[in-house]
Amino acid sequence: METKLKKRSNVIWFIVLFFLALLFLAPIFLIAINSFKGKLYISEDLFSLPNAQTFVGFENYIRGIETVDFWQAFAYSIFITVFSVGTIVLLTSMTAWFIVRVKNKFTTSLYYLFVFSMIVPFQMVMFTLTWFSNQLHLDNPLGIIFVYLGFGSGLSVFVFTGFIKSVPKEIEEAAIIDGCGPIRTFFLVVLPILKPTVITVAILNAMWIWNDYLLPYLLLGTEYKTIPVAIQYLQGSYGNTDYGALMALLVLAIIPVVIFYLSSQKHIIKSISSGAVKG
Repeated sequence: METKLKKRSNVIWFIVLFFLALLFLAPIFLIAINSFKGKLYISEDLFSLPNAQTFVGFENYIRGIETVDFWQAFAYSIFITVFSVGTIVLLTSMTAWFIVRVKNKFTTSLYYLFVFSMIVPFQMVMFTLTWFSNQLHLDNPLGIIFVYLGFGSGLSVFVFTGFIKSVPKEIEEAAIIDGCGPIRTFFLVVLPILKPTVITVAILNAMWIWNDYLLPYLLLGTEYKTIPVAIQYLQGSYGNTDYGALMALLVLAIIPVVIFYLSSQKHIIKSISSGAVKG
């Protein structure tokens, strides 16, 4: 009897989750099919599939790439995202390790300072941040990496700290006995153990930084356009928007994040599973 109830419950949950997945994927599906339709037909019938009359091939993609200089924006987005995520992951993992292993009033205060930074909305500090960034000459693709480090460190330190607490200290003590200093212990022992959490933190920050519009727009302006900023230039004045090119560039913007997520999915599942066992 219990087995039948369990199977029925699993079927119900599968149906519910399946429809939720369809609901979440529906906007992406609409963007994809409309990227191959003529811009005049998109507003007339948004939900129809491309046919012999509405299908335009890759015309929208070509027009969108040429209109906003997409590949330059793509290069800026890749540079900023990769180096920002790498900086956040490296420095926050080291900070979290220091906070967990060196327990005193300073590290406790530092931890709560990072946690507090998670609840401060960006809109509260964006004008003063823009002014300080301009004064410090951080209004360029290299400087914005340090700004992202400041905003991304709160959640990253919080996640790393929770995982490092579950790592046995004896492993690090054994490495120290074998002659490893703090730096070698971290890179040779601690960081490999943190690999699933590193992937999780990297994905969370990569999705945020890649899709971020407001911070690059305020700091970089139009001189160094990232993909979200460049896509906005397809929206003209008085409602004159090239929806075909807009849909095409949205598809191109989504693809790198999807590939990165799918390639790292097994590490996320491993991180969640290990956290559930060790927690």
